[in-house]
Amino acid sequence: MILAFFSLQSYGQSTTVDQFLNGKSVVLISASGTADPALSWKGLAEEVHPALIRAGGDPIAYYELEEVILSDAIKNTYAAFFNQRLVKNIVLLIRKSNGDYYGHIFPFSGNANIISPGNSWSGTSSNLEGLKEELASIGTGKKSENFLVIEVPEYPIVPGLEASAAGSAYIPRAPLNLDAFKLGILLTGASGNEGFLTTFRHDIYGKPEAQVEAEQRAEREGLESIFSNNYPYQVEFLTSAKSNQELIAEGIQFILMKQEGREADLMQSMGVPVQDIENPDRIVVKYYIRFLVRNELYIGETWDADPDWNKALRSFLRQIVP
Repeated sequence: MILAFFSLQSYGQSTTVDQFLNGKSVVLISASGTADPALSWKGLAEEVHPALIRAGGDPIAYYELEEVILSDAIKNTYAAFFNQRLVKNIVLLIRKSNGDYYGHIFPFSGNANIISPGNSWSGTSSNLEGLKEELASIGTGKKSENFLVIEVPEYPIVPGLEASAAGSAYIPRAPLNLDAFKLGILLTGASGNEGFLTTFRHDIYGKPEAQVEAEQRAEREGLESIFSNNYPYQVEFLTSAKSNQELIAEGIQFILMKQEGREADLMQSMGVPVQDIENPDRIVVKYYIRFLVRNELYIGETWDADPDWNKALRSFLRQIVP
């Protein structure tokens, strides 16, 4: 059984590498701002681009992961652009706060998930030079079919991105009829593959399984306590992915949504004026409600995001419950 397991892993990595050597790649980078020495995500792009070319890849564009995962609308816009450019591969580069580097290559999913769990190539190093060597060795012993690759990293503008980030779908008030339909509450993992890309954000990536399970239990217990004390209407906790049609058939027309990201980015994407923020780069949690029937997103009248999800949720519920 052990031999079969390693054979499957080898096959998966080999298949991924072959595709990397015969197709365009987009590189998504998440780099901690507190790692020492300091290195921005674009600085990391400049460093690794020659290594990806030596590996036989064709990296046609670099983007910051945090920008791509900011909202479903933005992920859809990126995905449409990747499809238009005939992208085959997604390269993920992560730099943790302790300075460690991680690299992954996944097939592009072709949809807004961007990537899905499955076959991939992975590498890691405690320093930048080691990461570059790992990347450069990807195509060792194999022939690349990528020709006329660009010699410097590029950051192409994604058509339609400004419209996606403008927040036109976000409504600054509470939804109506919360008392008439159940509110679905997504627990960790209930979004299926939709949230897989987010797990590669530098502050989330690499958490031990036991820690993740403990956080999921604490999340469920915390949510139940908050809703029992602050929300008088029907709720249903969702532990598995379901379609909109299934949810509506079960009497769930509203879904509690949670977005994490840099505060200034979230405000801009939701159409909220960015002003009077002490630290625009702090990572915060913002809750809102999605009305499934018309795909309307209600964020409340007052900006209530907070680094502590517990505080953010309580503040949001105070806004939407009369």
